Amino acid sequence: MEYGSDTLANLVRQFAKLPGIGLKTAQRLALHLLRSGDDEVEKLGNLILELKHKVGFCSVCGGITESATCAICTDPARSAEIVCVVEQPQDVLVIEKTGRYKGLYHVLHGVLSPIDGVGPEALNIARLLERVRIRGVKEVIVATNPSIEGDTTALYLAKVLKPEGVRVTRLASGLPVGGDLDYADELTLGRALVGRREM
Repeated sequence: MEYGSDTLANLVRQFAKLPGIGLKTAQRLALHLLRSGDDEVEKLGNLILELKHKVGFCSVCGGITESATCAICTDPARSAEIVCVVEQPQDVLVIEKTGRYKGLYHVLHGVLSPIDGVGPEALNIARLLERVRIRGVKEVIVATNPSIEGDTTALYLAKVLKPEGVRVTRLASGLPVGGDLDYADELTLGRALVGRREM
């Protein structure tokens, strides 16, 4: 019996399944909860359940929301002519922190990765094409991560979007190759956004 308790061992294993959480961190988290008061643990448990029941993805852009359509998609002050395409919902939060982008978003929920069996049909690409055709989008900013998969996805998007008569741009340099958007500072990301280039 690990840790002297099967329950504790199971909790450590569950925490270790979370992204960015190794076995040692999982163990620290589990032991912290063991030492915490019942109220704190109950509150955490309730928030996790509430997250699963209340929070979902926007029916338009795929971003995070507690209603059918997110606050960004329903904001009349945002330009509907520009759509910034990102890999994951957390990328929206990172770009929003720059305060320099006033258009809409589209979340792919991944990137093309033939090695992992992720093709265009596994991503939120069909809905993007539908938005471009129906909603009068004039520019699509491809803000996928500067990695092999991100670049492959960007090239694919340019290929399928250009025949629709839309301008396709990519974030400018300034983002580290192989890095993730959520690790970029606001200044670097803001400059990359302003200096985007035609694809």
